[in-house]
Amino acid sequence: MPDIKYIQNKLMKKNGSSFPYSEDFSAACARDALNFHKTFPLYNPTPLVNLRFLSSMLNVSGFYVKDESRRFGLNAFKALGSSYAVGCHIAELPGKDSGDISYRFLKSSAAKAAAKDLTLATATDGNHGRGVAWTAKQLGLKSVVYMPRGTVPERLLNIQKLGAEASILDMNYNDASRYTAAQAEKHGWLLVQDSAWPGYEEIPLRIMQGYLTMALEAYEQLKGVCPTHIFLQAGVGSMAAAVAAFFTNMYPGTEKPVVIIVEPHNADCFLRSAAAADGRPRCVSGQMETIMAGLACGEPCSIAWDILKECANAFISIPDEMAACGMRILGNPPYNDERIISGESGASAAGLAIELLRRPEYNELCKDLCLNENSRILCFSTEGDTDTENYRRIVWDGAWPV
Repeated sequence: MPDIKYIQNKLMKKNGSSFPYSEDFSAACARDALNFHKTFPLYNPTPLVNLRFLSSMLNVSGFYVKDESRRFGLNAFKALGSSYAVGCHIAELPGKDSGDISYRFLKSSAAKAAAKDLTLATATDGNHGRGVAWTAKQLGLKSVVYMPRGTVPERLLNIQKLGAEASILDMNYNDASRYTAAQAEKHGWLLVQDSAWPGYEEIPLRIMQGYLTMALEAYEQLKGVCPTHIFLQAGVGSMAAAVAAFFTNMYPGTEKPVVIIVEPHNADCFLRSAAAADGRPRCVSGQMETIMAGLACGEPCSIAWDILKECANAFISIPDEMAACGMRILGNPPYNDERIISGESGASAAGLAIELLRRPEYNELCKDLCLNENSRILCFSTEGDTDTENYRRIVWDGAWPV
């Protein structure tokens, strides 16, 4: 098996507290997001799966996976962010007559009048764009979605089915994001991007706060169990940073879980940023070919980097084989453990955690990360089989095109 790349974070705050944006990811902020999402008719908390037999086989105290394939019928978690960000934006528009950010308010005549000319725009590898299109459809808005070169037709079609004007561009994700931002400025659209950069931070921050619903659900479902390790996959890093910030707030000081950020080898912008150790983000350019399409993002979200450089303990980049391993094991767990259908990006963090624990060549790394029989591991399967054909190719045939 190809090796992994591993960097300990030399910039992390040792006491696990007082980091940038800490107040924006508090328990109160998470409760606001969860209360908002609870007002949607389709809301149900996604399950936190306790893989008891797998944890026993790996000789750890616990292995928990949050299954986001069941979120709003969209097979991924991303709508949590876009719905909350757009809801907050509409609630702040002139002409609305309610401070109540809820589904009922957003469907009211006042909210509709205030947002009647609103068009949502985003660039996406798939899941985020589907979440934006779903949000637009729920609220009776227009949406425009641009997708990078190599996007599979299934992901494009799923977005178009929700009524979005969606198309695939002949450029990579980074360039597609810049193109979308330029188009949004030109046409007066609301850019709903899950990555921030200087001058564009309000909407991305709201998106990240929307992801706190997932984190708070997991915290409550753990029922007092404190995770010792959280493995979080990162594309632009918004989800990883939001979850890392939330759990750092919930378990400050010595109780803070060890946070490990996981990326594909060909899109390891956070690992490169950590390796530089000067506090400045680094980018990856080019094709960034990987089966982990949702993580093929070469430029860190500025807010995410500011958080993760002080909250994350380690950054690890992995080969595609590890994500594939996670897909197969979660989909075919030992004994009576509950099955999880997890896509290429969704299974990456769990795949790494499993491989570290079951392969002796990683024993020294496990020691560095304090992974042992007392460890309680938390992962987030952020998507299901959003590319059905490729999921089957990987799980059934053990092969895939790259």
